[in-house]
Amino acid sequence: MSQTGPHSGPAPEPGKRTLRRELLAARAALTDGEVRAAARALARHALELPELARARTVAAYVSMGAEPGTLALLDALRARGVRVLLPALLPDNDLDWGAYTGEDSLARVRHGGRMELCEPSGRRLGPDAVTAADAVLLPGLAVDARGMRLGRGGGSYDRVLARLERAGARPALLVLLYDSEVVERIPDQPHDRPVRAAVTPSGVRRFG
Repeated sequence: MSQTGPHSGPAPEPGKRTLRRELLAARAALTDGEVRAAARALARHALELPELARARTVAAYVSMGAEPGTLALLDALRARGVRVLLPALLPDNDLDWGAYTGEDSLARVRHGGRMELCEPSGRRLGPDAVTAADAVLLPGLAVDARGMRLGRGGGSYDRVLARLERAGARPALLVLLYDSEVVERIPDQPHDRPVRAAVTPSGVRRFG
């Protein structure tokens, strides 16, 4: 997915920029059938995670384009009685949150000249709503052997992670990826935080 949005923004450092470009090109080469099959497998493996089995509130996101698919997982969580929160991009690139109550609760929103994003259409709950989550599904492009996640570089989820830390919240941090996006090492910065696990179409990879 090459669009900007909650996962994008300021120009990244050169090493990450090159890696992002390569990963996005690989995603763009996937067929619709491959994306759909991966989404089904991702949902199946994610729903087996104990972190999601015991969660009452999960903060997630709506996948776009060739991103690892999330809608099947969101609907399955709702069917379990889980409260699902989805992000809405704010003008300063921070994220507000709203409840997901099914596909009819989503609206396509265009932010300036950037690509449309699917966001919750209902009442906004405020940026701090994420601190109530028992698990947070983070978008990403890759993760390394330490659990360090490569995001889009816009800083939206860095703000989310910082907000969780300030609040003393300790939700399980999870990322959904394709198998080839689990890599040996990603350049990281002091503010980066590792995820607990990565879910891919072939299974779950845990860290630390």
